[in-house]
Amino acid sequence: MSVFSRLRTWWSKDEREVAEEETRMSPAEREVAEEDYQARRDDTRVESGRFLGGSGDYERDSEPPG
Repeated sequence: MSVFSRLRTWWSKDEREVAEEETRMSPAEREVAEEDYQARRDDTRVESGRFLGGSGDYERDSEPPG
């Protein structure tokens, strides 16, 4: 067994476990898992935007209406 095939096996071990787990899930459990995944993805996008500049709060920096 070559080094690359061992790395490939090790790297894809989690993918196989997740696939096996998903085959045992009911449709309701799959829907909840998909919602959790989407929420984590959105949270990650917001957090990464904050560190990379994100969007500025220009209203806070401007003068109040007078």
